[in-house]
Amino acid sequence: MDARVVEGTLNTAQTTVVDGASAKFRQQNNHQLGTVHQLLAGGIAGAFSKTCTAPLARLTILFQVQGMHSDVSALSKPSILREASRIVNEEGFRAFWKGNLVTIVHRLPYSAVSFYAYERYKNLLHSMMGDNLRGNASANLSVHFVGGGLAGITAASATYPLDLVRTRLAAQRSTMYYRGISHAFNTICREEGFFGLYKGLGATLLGVGPSIAISFSVYEALRSFWQSRRPNESTVMVSLVCGSLSGIASSTATFPLDLVRRRMQLEGAGGRARVYNTGLFKTFGRIVQNEGLRGLYRGILPEYYKVVPGVGIVFMTYETLKMLLSGNPSS
Repeated sequence: MDARVVEGTLNTAQTTVVDGASAKFRQQNNHQLGTVHQLLAGGIAGAFSKTCTAPLARLTILFQVQGMHSDVSALSKPSILREASRIVNEEGFRAFWKGNLVTIVHRLPYSAVSFYAYERYKNLLHSMMGDNLRGNASANLSVHFVGGGLAGITAASATYPLDLVRTRLAAQRSTMYYRGISHAFNTICREEGFFGLYKGLGATLLGVGPSIAISFSVYEALRSFWQSRRPNESTVMVSLVCGSLSGIASSTATFPLDLVRRRMQLEGAGGRARVYNTGLFKTFGRIVQNEGLRGLYRGILPEYYKVVPGVGIVFMTYETLKMLLSGNPSS
């Protein structure tokens, strides 16, 4: 065989191998960049949203724990303006963001893990169900629901101690028992043991799965409905509206669990006597017995005011950052 033919064949083979390796490398690199983009977009979106809505979040927590250490019959009707005025007069305007630093520290990993896990679970479920998803709206909705629920449980479990510390810092009024994040961690571990950092985890997992599942599935359903009607109008405003409506739906369905979670997180906080000292369902029963069914929705109004812009900002920021980081305006 002619040496030039052999040389040409070898060069072609080498070029094919190199091109194949380069393509594989580019594919892996793009996948890694996509992962980083999802983590960054999710983390920044969550932290930005929480900072914007921190005053309403603190009002929600303060209303939720009313009646825990007070005579319920003596409580006046919750008033957002009255409580906001009290905070400004007694603690100063900056107190609206009390605990916001730990909120950001919590939300960056929480939102990053939540969005990243959602994409991974969704892809896994898609690969498992395969052709069954084609043209099957209910199957697709199930994927979003289950994927969102699993993502919420994963993120909440990974970052729970930060959520508990944030709740205790935000629930403090004029008396400062915890002086900061590290002091709160040390005090809780010293006074309540390491597992004190996981008080209320059961209520959290019971609530966060359905909450994020409802949020993601409603968001995806509304967005898909809009795109099916107006495929060329996938705007940031659409993400904002769909995200806000999904937040209202999930908050309404899971607010009682969130209230119980907050109260269990504050059980024994600051050296106070334990109020419930029981499991999740007995705590539910005690609240209904002492405060009625309305007690399970104490603080729902500021929660709505928070959720409408909050969840909308999360989805809007997430979609915008994904688009900017990927450099693909149509993604």
